[in-house]
Amino acid sequence: MSTKLDQLAEYGQSIWLDYISRSLVDGGRLKDMIDHGLRGMTSNPTIFDKAISSGTDYDASIQRFKKKNKSTFDIYDAITIKDIQDAADAFKHIYEQTNGLDGYVSLEINPKLAYQTPETIQEGKRLHATVNRPNVLFKVPSTEEGFQAITALLAEGININVTLIFSLQQYVKTVKAYLDGITILLQKNGDARTVRSVASVFVSRIDTATDDLLEATMGKDTPRNKRLEALKGKAAAANSAMIYKNYLDIFSSAEFKQLQKKGTNVQRVLWGSTSTKNPVYSDIKYVSELIAKDTVNTAPEKTIEAFIDHGSVKEALTDDVREAQKIIDELFACGIDINTVCENLLEAGVIAFERSFDSLIQSIEKKAQTL
Repeated sequence: MSTKLDQLAEYGQSIWLDYISRSLVDGGRLKDMIDHGLRGMTSNPTIFDKAISSGTDYDASIQRFKKKNKSTFDIYDAITIKDIQDAADAFKHIYEQTNGLDGYVSLEINPKLAYQTPETIQEGKRLHATVNRPNVLFKVPSTEEGFQAITALLAEGININVTLIFSLQQYVKTVKAYLDGITILLQKNGDARTVRSVASVFVSRIDTATDDLLEATMGKDTPRNKRLEALKGKAAAANSAMIYKNYLDIFSSAEFKQLQKKGTNVQRVLWGSTSTKNPVYSDIKYVSELIAKDTVNTAPEKTIEAFIDHGSVKEALTDDVREAQKIIDELFACGIDINTVCENLLEAGVIAFERSFDSLIQSIEKKAQTL
């Protein structure tokens, strides 16, 4: 029986789960979700911190490694890699059935290395060798230093999930880093067919930031306030539409077609941060508004369940960006530059992931001391 997620996949969009935990993998829930059309999974330090600190799933492993005098980082490394490996094994048949299109699990490279290129490359290579699964993507943030690491790791044949993309400019640089890496790989007689990458565009945070700016801009001018109010909740989808248009243009170009003949895969856009933060908006806003061919949407289980319950598979993004450009222009006329918003969000996003990583390490250390 075809599920809503199957219908999305048939249309051209894959749904991945933005969560991981030991109980999800061991308890059978992940298998059930895969059976109902889930096609991949993403993780980050915040997700691991929540999974480790909120329950007892990892207590026995932490205790066992502590008795072996393992450092806190080594304990983190061991338990997260084990989760990623087991989840990747659960998705292996999806990876094989889709000829490497789906069935991936993502693992974040230490976010404290976001502005350190050589260290990110070294850690990416280490994790790739240690995890040792063909259907794992290693997450690197889209900082200037990150782009250099992305190219270098792809050139080694390592799958990369480029994360924390907010702006169109970041996206264009992400594609360049991808194509540069694949070009180097081909020059070394590597096999581009086995290398996959996604460009993870963060969505909901753009509306949150832009809505706050619109609210702060409101004054006593009632007609103007109505205009500002009408722009709320519009920035994220408009920004995503512009990115998707560029995706279509780049990967249908003559230049890419030449690389494609040599086995190069398309770098799909992945919509991330797609849970609804504002309760005024639909709980499936960032799924419904981002349905587009040849893309991925990674969402929390609650959002996925809501879409299955009351969502519909209907094209939302195309190559027509006139309405999106109009919204971005109107925001600019109101004093809100979407590029500045995105720059601030990238900086804040790196800091947030660093803090989550620190919190994760502290959670493990606390459990190691008390167990």
